[in-house]
Amino acid sequence: MFKEKVLLITGGTGSFGNAVLRRFLDSGLTEIRVFSRDEKKQDDMRKHYNNSKLKFYIGDVRDYASVLNAMRGVDYIFHAAALKQVPSCEFHPLQATKTNVIGTENVLEAAIVCGVSRVICLSTDKAVYPINAMGISKALMEKVAVAKSRNSNLTTICVTRYGNVMASRGSVIPLFIDQIRANQPLTITDPNMTRFMMTLNSAVDLVLYAFRNGQPGDIFIQKAPAATIKTLTHALTDLMGDPEHKVNIIGTRHGEKLYEALLSREEMVTAEDMGDYYRIPPDLRDLNYGKFVEQGEVRISSSEDYNSHNTTRLDIEGMKNLLMKLTFMQASARGEFVEPEE
Repeated sequence: MFKEKVLLITGGTGSFGNAVLRRFLDSGLTEIRVFSRDEKKQDDMRKHYNNSKLKFYIGDVRDYASVLNAMRGVDYIFHAAALKQVPSCEFHPLQATKTNVIGTENVLEAAIVCGVSRVICLSTDKAVYPINAMGISKALMEKVAVAKSRNSNLTTICVTRYGNVMASRGSVIPLFIDQIRANQPLTITDPNMTRFMMTLNSAVDLVLYAFRNGQPGDIFIQKAPAATIKTLTHALTDLMGDPEHKVNIIGTRHGEKLYEALLSREEMVTAEDMGDYYRIPPDLRDLNYGKFVEQGEVRISSSEDYNSHNTTRLDIEGMKNLLMKLTFMQASARGEFVEPEE
């Protein structure tokens, strides 16, 4: 499907964009366009890969004209541009809205105008039952994508939703590694807190699955294991050769949940189990309010969401095995200093 095609990655200088490049630079794609605001990261990427397939576009998803300029002649889009940090979005919720919601509208409208074949929008587990600004903006991003897919003509628009990408920049694993090396206590919010655990390669696999199998308005979720923060810290301290490292429990931070959900119970009612993945088809009802007001759905009352408390739970050895799939963790365990993924 990728032979002699042009792929655009919004937010392409981030961790997901780099993972896609590592996977696709040697594929049949004729051109990969990296669209982002950061000229420094683009220049670093240009020098690092030194590949004529790569084309760089400075712009912002908030700016429709810059998006449109980068999109002419594109066949496929992976839309990864977003504000992703919970604390910064809490303090600047309007900025999250402008990038995650309005920016997505700009990307999708330009894709339809330019006749792009397929668009995959990247979302997060925090969009399910959102309690913070980042999750709320991502939930609305999903709604924009599904609504846009209804009238997108030749452009197929899908969404992928995944949990924490381990060892990405700003995530807790690099922080814990730094604290272990500095002989500082690990700052844990709640040892019983659970989170889905996912490698960056798995995130790319999910996007490719959606790309190959998605129909307009579909949302795809990859089944993923979870672990408690206590299990994660035990696994990390064991791998770093310091199993007795001190832990300081600081309490749950503002905007955090005890566990995350990848599917709501309302979505589980209609979700299709596809083996390693779930597919949530779009609700294709129109604005006939009788269907919303006068008719109920008994199955929703007895359904349960899919969350990090009721998914497969990793023990310490399982967590260690998953951690050691990460290049970052392999290097850290050897005592080497490497940067986490962007």
